[in-house]
Amino acid sequence: MFHVLAATAVFGTNALAAEPIRVGVAVGLSGANSVVAPAVVQSSQLAVDEINAAGGILGRKVELEIADDASGAVGAQKAYDTLVFQKNVDAVISMETSAARNAALPAIARGRKPLIYTSFYEGRSCSPWMYVNGWVPEQQVAPVVDYFQKTAGAKTFYLVGNDYAFGRGMLDFTKKYIEQHGGKVIGEDYLPIDGTDWTPILSKIRAAHPDALISATAGGAPNVSLAKQLKSSGLNVPYGNLAIDEATAKSMGDVANGIYMSGSYFTSINAPANEKFLTDMQKRFGKDLKTPNELSEPQYEAFYLYKAAVEKAGTTDPAKVVKALGEVSFDGPRGPVSMDKSRHTPLSMRLGQIQPDGSVRILETFKGVDPGQQCPNIK
Repeated sequence: MFHVLAATAVFGTNALAAEPIRVGVAVGLSGANSVVAPAVVQSSQLAVDEINAAGGILGRKVELEIADDASGAVGAQKAYDTLVFQKNVDAVISMETSAARNAALPAIARGRKPLIYTSFYEGRSCSPWMYVNGWVPEQQVAPVVDYFQKTAGAKTFYLVGNDYAFGRGMLDFTKKYIEQHGGKVIGEDYLPIDGTDWTPILSKIRAAHPDALISATAGGAPNVSLAKQLKSSGLNVPYGNLAIDEATAKSMGDVANGIYMSGSYFTSINAPANEKFLTDMQKRFGKDLKTPNELSEPQYEAFYLYKAAVEKAGTTDPAKVVKALGEVSFDGPRGPVSMDKSRHTPLSMRLGQIQPDGSVRILETFKGVDPGQQCPNIK
């Protein structure tokens, strides 16, 4: 865990005298998420730099406290003990695996800290202290399944995932959606989150002859190992990945070519706010820039959502900020985002296909997709 001071602007006397607002960032600098974590850190740093250059929040500069959750439950418990109880941060903005998030929520509740969870996930994780600006299955699964059924005439599907909350949660929803829309799941297999050998599962897929394959892994490293082994196996089947991000795809080169993915953010979004975001990221990080992606861009937005909530509340008081988080919005690279639907957000979803250079070609866009009833009992 390391401490990051991200203030580069000159502040007035009052701002310098005021106690800084400390925001914790919990992310998997090691473990499965280590492939995407650097981009998440960069998005956080840019947001804080911009906010501080514009005068901070309520005239107070913002400081980052970044903690490695090791992409899992044990690491998350240590990271949140540091952030919440030792560093006493004012809020936490995290991109984490579901295992890490679930382990962290008790600490968030005990410490009474606002948490914005920025990762896409399997849905229905609820806490009076948490808001989510990533997508959930109700928003992400339909574009992939519908496309395979319409364009490839897919009737039979094989589902593959990592054996933990995200993988099983995503594929459980996917299976129900496929069956509700006239398809059939003819196989379903899981590998432990730290597993690397997909060969036995790929052999079962070959024997089953599905019309389409859909996977939901822990992201990062598991996506790389699965895609590489799938390509080398020679299996030629339409493949939709519910967990891959653009940064990982670019790192894989031609291995990711042809994979279908559904997401709320791609660098190819043609909008002024996205063009500015990409330009600013390039200026800030230059040759060290990690590709902005579905797991890092929502992190950038979350800092502005937190800023808006603090300014609406007029204070960093946790209870007042949590209430305000459901009442504010931010118009960013993905478009307008507000976490007012069961503590989640409607999102414009895009169906894309990875190109040989790792970029994503957007095939279809679906505006304002509702997240459904995620946390109706949390007031």
